[in-house]
Amino acid sequence: MMRPYILADNNWKTIKDASFEVAVLPWGACEAHNYHLPYGTDIFEAEEIAAASAHIAWEQGAKLIVLPAIPFGVNTGQYDVLLDMNMNPSTQFAVLHDVIDTLNRQRIYKLIILNSHGGNDFKTMIRELGLKFPNMFLCSCDWFKSVDQKEFFLNKDDHAGEMETSLMLYLRPQLVRPLSEAGAGSAKKFRFKAVQEGWAWAERKWMQVTNDTGVGDPREASAEKGEKYFKVVTQKVAQFFVEVAKTKKEDFYV
Repeated sequence: MMRPYILADNNWKTIKDASFEVAVLPWGACEAHNYHLPYGTDIFEAEEIAAASAHIAWEQGAKLIVLPAIPFGVNTGQYDVLLDMNMNPSTQFAVLHDVIDTLNRQRIYKLIILNSHGGNDFKTMIRELGLKFPNMFLCSCDWFKSVDQKEFFLNKDDHAGEMETSLMLYLRPQLVRPLSEAGAGSAKKFRFKAVQEGWAWAERKWMQVTNDTGVGDPREASAEKGEKYFKVVTQKVAQFFVEVAKTKKEDFYV
């Protein structure tokens, strides 16, 4: 069944006279996720969370359109992991510029980037592109930060751990290998105290910190946990979509 809020599902007959208040751009990555999850994990999560959240928002009257997901993210720290597909930040900027330029010309003046990959950081791009396109409201949100993982999972997930594995067991179980084959997801940390405390930052060299490309123990994951988490996350993301869609630009600040 065609979903009116998913651009890729639609056709010129349904689109030509439509109007939209906000566009949503899911942005993932293509990278190794331990031994048991597919390279497309971040893409599948972005697409599914965007679609489910948009459905909820559409039912509440928000006129939004979800664009096709961008499948490549910043993977500079994983340059030596076979077929981890890197898109440099400067390339992301160029892609984002052209998407915004298209929306701006067509008078869709709000864009939400739904980010599904920790290596993606759109803040500086939004600052620069906001100067060039002053009519546009540009924002990004990390769905994986929207809800406290402690409410659902025993182990904190950084990459391919309990949370992502649970989600994929719910969303794409046919692509998840048996958890008995998964690595433990143990990882080294920087020895620098400032980095450990979070007020300094450096990029991790992935194959120096992890043996199986995972960071986070996946072995307590389940589809049931994934379903519960997915439903709470999509409800919360949907409310953000509704707020952005329905709020007039002159009323953004209180």
